[in-house]
Order: sequence, then C-alpha cells, then structure tokens
Amino acid sequence: MKEIFDKFSAQCSKMVTKRYSTSFSLGIYFLEERLRHPIYSIYGFVRLADEIVDSFHDYDKVILLSKFKRDCFEAIDDGISLNPVLNSFQQIVNKYDIDKELIELFLQSMEMDLKQEYYTPEKYNQYILGSAQVVGLMCLYIFTEGDKIQYEKLKDSAMKLGSAFQKVNFLRDVNADYYNLSRTYFPNVNLSAFSNIEKKIIEQEIEADFELALAGIRQLPSSSRNGVHLAYIYYKNLFNKIKSSTAEKVMSGRIRISNAHKFGLMFDSIIRYKTNTI
Repeated sequence: MKEIFDKFSAQCSKMVTKRYSTSFSLGIYFLEERLRHPIYSIYGFVRLADEIVDSFHDYDKVILLSKFKRDCFEAIDDGISLNPVLNSFQQIVNKYDIDKELIELFLQSMEMDLKQEYYTPEKYNQYILGSAQVVGLMCLYIFTEGDKIQYEKLKDSAMKLGSAFQKVNFLRDVNADYYNLSRTYFPNVNLSAFSNIEKKIIEQEIEADFELALAGIRQLPSSSRNGVHLAYIYYKNLFNKIKSSTAEKVMSGRIRISNAHKFGLMFDSIIRYKTNTI
C-alpha cells in the first residue's frame, strides 16, 4: 500500500512549507489544487537542503549534504525513499520528467555554501543559477504541465523571478549571513562598510529582474498565475521596504513583512487577478 506512504510523504512536504514560509504557503494555496502538492514537494526538497547548510552547525554538514544528494538521486532512480520529503520530491520529478541537471545545479550551489567562498561576478551568477533560477524552472515544469513550447517561452522569465527572489533574500538576510555565517554573496561589495551607493546598484539589478519576471507571470496559465503573482507581490513589497531603508539599517537586522500585511497583499492580489490587472 505505497499509496498511503505517498500521501503521508506529500503531507510532510506541505508541513515543511507551512512551517518555514508563510509567504510561499499563501502563494501555493492560490494555485489550482492539482498543482499544490507538486510545488509543496519542490519547496520541501529545497528547504531541507538549505537547512543542512544554514542550520546544522553541530553536525558534519559536508557528510549530511553528500548523503542527502546521494539519497535524492537514488530516490529518483528507484521511485521511492524512506525519507518522506525525498519520496514526495522523486514522485514529482518522475511524473513531470524534471531535468536532473536542474537538481544537480541546485545541489552544487548548496555545496558552495559549505565553503568560505569569495564571490566573483562569475561565482555569484553561478550560485544564483543553482540556488534560485533552476528552482524557478522546476516549478515551471509544473505550471506548464508538459507543454514544452510554453515552457521554453516562459523559461527566461521564470529564471528572472527566481533571481529576483534570491537577491531580495540576500539583502533581507545580509546581517545574519555576514555576521553569523561569514558569507558575502554580493561581488565587489565590502559589507563591513556597506554603503547606500552599493545598495542602490544591487537594487537596480533586482528591479530589472522583477520587470522581466512580471512579463512572464502575465503569460502563465490561469491555473498558476494568481499564486505566482501573489509570491511576486509579497517579494516586491519586501523589496520596496528594503529600498526605503538605509544600508546601515539593512546591516543591523532582518527586515520583514508582517503576517497581517501578507494577508492584505493576498486580497490585493486576488482583486488584481479577478479584474485582470496583473
């Protein structure tokens, strides 16, 4: 009765998503029902890998991530894993024929987080490709539901959306990344003397990503457009809040959007969707 275990696995991925991300949980809720489980499964997989490199400081992260990577590809090949989140993920990879290279690129970026990297522009782009853009492409496999022409048409926009989300995360988490994890992602930026000029340059790059991403969101199927737009609206509002803050404030702590504000954005997104003003 593997069906029972598969349903339990899907529930585990959903629980992981709800526990770690209110914003993505809201966005997923506004996808059509048949698309929710696949996106929960992708988020659960990504979240576990991220936790290994960001949180498990008392354990050998290299060994943990190596085992996670091995277990992931074995699960995809075997069609099963006793790790419920990986079991849920392998189902979706196999059902939607998600390119394994995307998974490999993602895990390579997680491996970069285990090292004290100096991020040149090339390494910065490599990290964003693996940690964010390929995740956008995995989700696009779900949203286009096998329509390869539509996938290719929206591919660049999906990558830009993932890129924008990741760069906003970098700015939001810059304090913790720098002081707690000794990470500096932005190339040619001295975070010990982070300036408003440097912050402005980064923000201009993010603005361009958001603009190109929105054009793609508007072309998504109606089954996914509202949910993705809600995630876009949340991140755009978080970005605007960061933009209105000084570099000094950004470096002093994490800038957040309250849950009450998130729900307000949810209703705004619904209205935009129903009035076709996305």
